[in-house]
Amino acid sequence: MDFTRINGVLLHYRLAGPDGAPVLALANSLGTDARIWGGVIARLSTHYRVLSYDKRGHGLSDTPPGDYTLDDHVDDLTGLLDHLGIDRLALAGVSVGGLIAQGFALRAPERLAALVLCDTAPKVGDAAGWNARIDTVRKDGLGAIADMVMERWFSPGFQQRADELAGWRNLFLRSDAQGYAATCATLRDADLTGQIAAITTPTLVVAGEADRSTPVDLVRTCADAIAGARFEILAGVGHIPSIERPAELAALIHGFLKENAHG
Repeated sequence: MDFTRINGVLLHYRLAGPDGAPVLALANSLGTDARIWGGVIARLSTHYRVLSYDKRGHGLSDTPPGDYTLDDHVDDLTGLLDHLGIDRLALAGVSVGGLIAQGFALRAPERLAALVLCDTAPKVGDAAGWNARIDTVRKDGLGAIADMVMERWFSPGFQQRADELAGWRNLFLRSDAQGYAATCATLRDADLTGQIAAITTPTLVVAGEADRSTPVDLVRTCADAIAGARFEILAGVGHIPSIERPAELAALIHGFLKENAHG
């Protein structure tokens, strides 16, 4: 584990894979940390230098006060890449991590060889829904929404795997409630609908067929808006394919990066 302070915020990050290999950076979802990518990292770190990190308000990173904007998250990622001397990379993100990836692609297209957007969209949810969730979490904690979140994260089949489900529920419950609420504000306020058509980076968009947080038709809006984007649906998978189907997701990413001369 490594730590560095970016924009005054302590960020936890990990690098796996050989020095000098093409870089793949991974951005995680709301209420999780970089551990959701473990199965993907295990499969891809023989080919790539894989960077995973805990975004602000999550995992072992700091939880600064106030609501977080999408620019805050993109600034953190940009600063981390600069700190590590990474000029060129492929970037994959899931859920709000996918929004961060979209924001980075719009800000610094010259740095990206490829973009992978998992279970995300240019706009997710509405202000009323996010404000209600923020109010519940700030008043009653993450336990008040844990069952709902598990149903939205995972397919019905995965929910039958009681011990694994319990473990990921523990990860969620041990997240920082204030960091969670502050990142709900990111999702409430971020709307890239009118901008992502400007993304020119080769893009793979992945949707879980059983995703109840960002349903397939919503995720498809990313692929429809980005010229030349490839769209893949993972059958029977929920909102976080790196947990439910890491081998399949890793194979998709690896194939796409090879097609685009990055690895």
